[in-house]
Parts: sequence; structure tokens; C-alpha cells
Amino acid sequence: MRIDTLSYSNVTMQGTQRRLWLREHAPQHLQRCTDLVLRALQRRAGAASRSTVVLGAGACTEVPLAELVRASDEVILVDLDLVSLLRGRDELTVASQRKRVRLIQGDITGEVSAALHQLLQQQDWPRLRKQGATALFDAAALCLEQCRVPDPPELETLSDGDCGLVISSLVVSQLFSYPLLDVLDTIQNLAPELLADQERHRRYQEAAQAFRVRIIRAHLHLLRSLLDQGGVAVLLSDVRGFVFTVHGTDHDANHRRALPLVPRQFFELVHEVFQVVEEGQWEWLTDLPTNERPGRGYEIAGYILHAQK
Repeated sequence: MRIDTLSYSNVTMQGTQRRLWLREHAPQHLQRCTDLVLRALQRRAGAASRSTVVLGAGACTEVPLAELVRASDEVILVDLDLVSLLRGRDELTVASQRKRVRLIQGDITGEVSAALHQLLQQQDWPRLRKQGATALFDAAALCLEQCRVPDPPELETLSDGDCGLVISSLVVSQLFSYPLLDVLDTIQNLAPELLADQERHRRYQEAAQAFRVRIIRAHLHLLRSLLDQGGVAVLLSDVRGFVFTVHGTDHDANHRRALPLVPRQFFELVHEVFQVVEEGQWEWLTDLPTNERPGRGYEIAGYILHAQK
């Protein structure tokens, strides 16, 4: 499963060295993330819980962990990648601050990848391959349609209303992309010549889109369920990616190619589940172009949210 490679990819994409790179090449991104979190803290009601939870925390590359600890009785970092969680916590230089950070290793989708993997394993793929692309992608669509998505997922040792500040840290697109890649990996390994047919298979495309929406809705419901009365949520999400070939042209529409990451319903779902207090969008670079590959960047949507009354 792709989710099993998370720790490996996070080694280079998170932590101290990555933050230094971002300070040089994407300082606005770090500042916008920090500012949004600090403004959310100011909006937390005085009677609300002073516990903070960060979902998809990783090594807290974009999350101002020290500031969160100073403003909270406890900060709970949740991620499947325990190594990154430990790296993030250990960047705190004050022992008393580290003691106020609790780590929870867990899949914040409620183990959707594992459930989908089991469904994929039950298919007779060699037989389906002989029947052609339609049969193959019909089976893939069926797996997505039947896959259980807990709504909301349950997290060990966390209960409804536990936290006055809930942060979702640039994780939404990963929640559905990893399991969807597992489906395509299955077909790639079996019949790579048929992989391109996915774009022409309407049922599969509709099933994949519905799967994305179910994952997003469940995640938003998780954020809402963890909020104490008077609490505030911060949602940071990649919404669109882009690639560019010449350094310095990343803002030039003529020199970059956009890659949608979340379905259009994402924005509607946010407003459906929450009262939007503040929202903004900005861009950040994750890689500069080289001779071997293009540079990459993302458009970010950032929200401060209250639960709907």
C-alpha cells in the first residue's frame, strides 16, 4: 500500500532541513500558515478546552509547534508516521514544552487504505484482464464504491469535544490520493497497457470522484467532532498543484501546467460543515526545476472555522 511508504517520503519532505529550504524559497507559505494558526488561537473562546490537536502533523514543518505549546495545556500530534512525529516534538528545546506534547500514531482516515486493499485482493484480476479494460475498471470502481469510509473516523484516546483548537495540516489530498494510487498500482502491475483507459471509463471516474468526496466529508466531520464548544478549527489544504520548467516562471500561467487535486465539491463541503470565519489562498514551491524534472508547487486554501450552530 502506498501509505506504507509515508515515512520514507517524509524524510526529505518534512523537518528542520525542509523548513530551512522553505524559508529561502517559499517564506510566504510558512508565514501564512503561522499567521493563520495564531489568529485562530486568538478566536478560541476563553471557556473552550485548552487542548490542541494537529491532524497530519508529521514533523510540524509548517505548524508553529512552540507557539501552540505555549498557548495550550496539551498539544496532541496525530500522524501515521511516528518517526516524523518524534522529529517534530524533539525540535522543541525546552523539556517542559516537550512534556506537554502527546503523540498519537494512527491513520486519520480510519484505515481506508487497508479496507480498500482487502477489496482489491478479493478480485480475480487475471480473469478480468482477459475480459478487457471495461471489466478491469468496472471491478476497480466496484472496490471504491464498496470501500468503507468511517464518518467520522475514530482516533485512539481522543473523544468528541476534546479540543479548543483543531488543525488539519496539509493532509486532505493525501487522504484519498494514497488509496486511489493503490488501485492504479494494481492495474499498472497487471496490465500497464490498459492504464490510460481509466480516463475513458465513466464509472471508474465517477467512483473515484465520489470516493474523494466521501473522504473529505469524513475528515471535515472529524475536525468538527473534536471541537469543544467555542473551539476553532484551522484547515490547510493543497487544492491545486502545478509544474513549471524554468526557475522564476512559476507565477506565469504560460509556463506552467495546473493539476487539480481536490474535487470542486471541496469548497462547498467546507461551507456546508463549518461557519467560515476567515479564508485565503496562496501558493508555495516544493521543488525547483532541474535538467531532469520540472519544478513543482501548490495552491493552498487556508481556513479558520467555527462549527455550524
